[in-house]
Amino acid sequence: RSSDLYAKHFSLLKYINFKTSVCKVTRRPDFAKTGQWDVVTEMEGEQKSDIFDAILVCSGHHTFPHMPLECFPGIEKFKGQYFHSRDYKEPQVFQGKRIIVIGIGNSGADLAVELSRTASQVFLSTRRGAWVVNRVSNNGYPLDIARFSRFTLKIKGMLPPAVVSQMVEKNLNRRFNHDNFGLKPQHRYFSQHPTINDDLPNCIISGKVLVKANVKRFTETAAVFEDGTVEENIDVVFFATGYSFTFPFIEEPVLKVHNNKVRLYKYVFPPHLEKPTLAVIGLIQPLGAIMPISELQARWATRIFKGLNKLPLVDEMMTDITQKKEKMEKRYVASPRHTIQVDFLPYMDELATLAGV
Repeated sequence: RSSDLYAKHFSLLKYINFKTSVCKVTRRPDFAKTGQWDVVTEMEGEQKSDIFDAILVCSGHHTFPHMPLECFPGIEKFKGQYFHSRDYKEPQVFQGKRIIVIGIGNSGADLAVELSRTASQVFLSTRRGAWVVNRVSNNGYPLDIARFSRFTLKIKGMLPPAVVSQMVEKNLNRRFNHDNFGLKPQHRYFSQHPTINDDLPNCIISGKVLVKANVKRFTETAAVFEDGTVEENIDVVFFATGYSFTFPFIEEPVLKVHNNKVRLYKYVFPPHLEKPTLAVIGLIQPLGAIMPISELQARWATRIFKGLNKLPLVDEMMTDITQKKEKMEKRYVASPRHTIQVDFLPYMDELATLAGV
């Protein structure tokens, strides 16, 4: 695999402890002076403690499956199977089944498409609909290569957001009319993370995937939808309802999470630490690739650790955190998935400026 080749090429394997869990990360008694951390790890049932000068938390945000079963009355009486999308492995075991996929994010759409190849029927249930975007864009280029450029960013900045949304939505509807396919969302394009999928429209128009409203309740064998329709003889339900993230291995005052919200300066540094020796990498959801962003985050973080760059005063960091939070809440549909959104190029520019590159 490419990751193995990369690790071998840069001689990184000697720094990696495989099959090792991080149990606890706490500040040392002299943290205010040294910035050091006590880290307890476990491997093959044995625990050990080490001292580290700095911590990079790279566990991401697809951590704990979110299954809001309380929002679906009757699920406890349902005689079929139900899973979170994270538990899905292969489509063959669902041959001939009637399946409901709840949620139309990237996981839900991918799951519905793949299951439609073996299932008897797939129903894709959505509360708000979604704007569906191709992975492959103009002239066969990947979407981010074709669309995320300095030119498009400049044009976007010159026009009112409503006009830009209208232009994008008109372009997406040229490929397939979202209203005709039952997917037209209640929000504008830039108000929610889009769904990236090339095959979903083909599955819908062929009848392999039927788009349904939100599930109102379940019976022992059926699902009743909010539009009054009922689908009988349901075998399996997949909840593609996202994830929640927490950091149970880190003492709570350092990284306190509430409803997928955590206070981090530039989505990286806790603002109240006496010494900036802990950084979070990759806890963002960009409209674009995450790896280039994570790389820049790591470059900036290590410069802070080494004292080559400095963080601003706590008040300045808190002001920046509050401004970003208010801007996000104004732009996006209220949802746990919209707490760590960033725009690819502007955020990359921000990190590059901070890192001095």
